[in-house]
Amino acid sequence: MTTSNQGTASQRHKAAPAVLVLEDGRIFRGRAYGAVGVTFGEAVFSTGMTGYQETLTDPSYHRQVVVMTAPHVGNTGVNDEDPESKQIWVAGYVVRDPARVPSNWRARRSLDEELRHQGVVGISGIDTRALTRHLRERGAMRVGIFSGNALPDEGTMLAEVRQAPEMKGADLSAEVATKEPYVVPAIGEKKFTVAAVDLGIKGMTPHRMAERGIEVHVLPATASVEDVYAVNPDGVFFSNGPGDPATADHPVSVMQAVLERGTPLFGICFGNQILGRALGFGTYKLKYGHRGINQPVQDRTTGKVEVTAHNHGFAVDAPTDKVSDTPYGRAEVSHVCLNDNVVEGLQLLDKPAFSVQYHPEAAAGPHDAAYLFDRFVSLMEGQRA
Repeated sequence: MTTSNQGTASQRHKAAPAVLVLEDGRIFRGRAYGAVGVTFGEAVFSTGMTGYQETLTDPSYHRQVVVMTAPHVGNTGVNDEDPESKQIWVAGYVVRDPARVPSNWRARRSLDEELRHQGVVGISGIDTRALTRHLRERGAMRVGIFSGNALPDEGTMLAEVRQAPEMKGADLSAEVATKEPYVVPAIGEKKFTVAAVDLGIKGMTPHRMAERGIEVHVLPATASVEDVYAVNPDGVFFSNGPGDPATADHPVSVMQAVLERGTPLFGICFGNQILGRALGFGTYKLKYGHRGINQPVQDRTTGKVEVTAHNHGFAVDAPTDKVSDTPYGRAEVSHVCLNDNVVEGLQLLDKPAFSVQYHPEAAAGPHDAAYLFDRFVSLMEGQRA
């Protein structure tokens, strides 16, 4: 939830005071960055040192205030090629030392200008290391950023933060998904058709499939089973997205219908949690989540360790030490995070379906997990054969 006063080009707001208030009462004081105003959300931190445009425009960050652990942000400005969607989705942005002048041959404007243009309230000049350590110790929590020359008193700001909605129990995918279906054509020869259920899809995901000769029909989060099969798909994909997977009853029911038909299926991030629920596993909220582009994951099917991009605050509660029986055959955990052993992937052994909790499309890198799109192609090839 954000209210802002963007001001004019001559009003840079650099001197405007800003205050960040956590729901447990801790306060950080700094300067306004981006739009001046008030915003609320869940405070989370991202460990990525590059790719801030992808972070800002990732729909999975809807209603979250992102704290950048990298101290210097905005060096390369903002271009028109790297956004993952049509707008910035973060509820607020927190940086320590913003770049004064962007320097990149593709830059069209500064990050500060882009945040102001889109009405995103941020704060700079605070100790983001201390804030990150606080969130690691206490967990992700509600936060407010207040900026301008007439700020409320601390008690009023804290009361407003504590009235903001929590992420647990939030049903958000329909708020960020496309309202109308659209098609991303295959690049080169068309080999397959995939129905992609948009729960907050990033633009690079259908592009990665298109590179492999897949025509992608992107469908709204509210799409029915009939909508999915109306495009005569060779495979079905469930995307990333924001919110609590425990609320996603409709996508779960659609996925169960896909599993019953045995159509090749691939899920990413929120899609992994949907598959977990469809198979009968539970989900839970992580203390502070995984966000950034440097998370180590092991593919247990090969033993290979990958450096991967993450953005999730919830995870699947599935046993990592055994094969599980489900209504759709045997299932196992295919990937685990080596930092904390969190489930990072699932696969069925008796049907052509798998998912991962992280982001193999990773436009900002790394690209260790790009093979997963090839694995999806192999499933569709096997089904066709």
